[in-house]
Amino acid sequence: MTQIDLRIVKTKEALHVALLTLLKNKPLESISISEICRIAKVNRGTFYLHYGQVGDLFEEYFREIMDDLANSYQEPYRHVAKLNPKALNPATIRIFHHVEKYKEYYRIILSKNVPLTYYYLLLEEVKRLLTDNLEKDYSLDVGIDSNFHAAYAANAILGLIIAWYNEDFEQKASYLNEQLVKILRLT
Repeated sequence: MTQIDLRIVKTKEALHVALLTLLKNKPLESISISEICRIAKVNRGTFYLHYGQVGDLFEEYFREIMDDLANSYQEPYRHVAKLNPKALNPATIRIFHHVEKYKEYYRIILSKNVPLTYYYLLLEEVKRLLTDNLEKDYSLDVGIDSNFHAAYAANAILGLIIAWYNEDFEQKASYLNEQLVKILRLT
């Protein structure tokens, strides 16, 4: 078994926090390695030990968040063979807990001050997650294009997240879970 080096974990966490701090005020393309290192309190050599450029740091952090999103999204499916909205237990929904966990990241990518690129990366990831499960859970033999169905569903979920963001994440994740189940049961 490989032992985790806590120094590396702490260094990467510091670099992620520094990146988030800078993304609040400027786009990724304008962020320098020097700025990240100064905020993270690491030297450039340490940065280059782990990453080649700022984009690599962002990609790693984005992948970490998207992996957690995928795990959160899959949670209700772990308990059933086919998801039935009428029998869905709100407590099994974890996607809003994921957003709550990474709310600082979501505050940045949903902000009107950052390029839409971040939003579209998130949209494509949610759409990808939905595609497989929608085909399994819904019979699409009624002529509905699965790509359009996934796009519709992904935008609906992101719409809820954006509404939550617009209210500064005031409600608890469990409230959003209940709202999503009620909405799904309408169809």
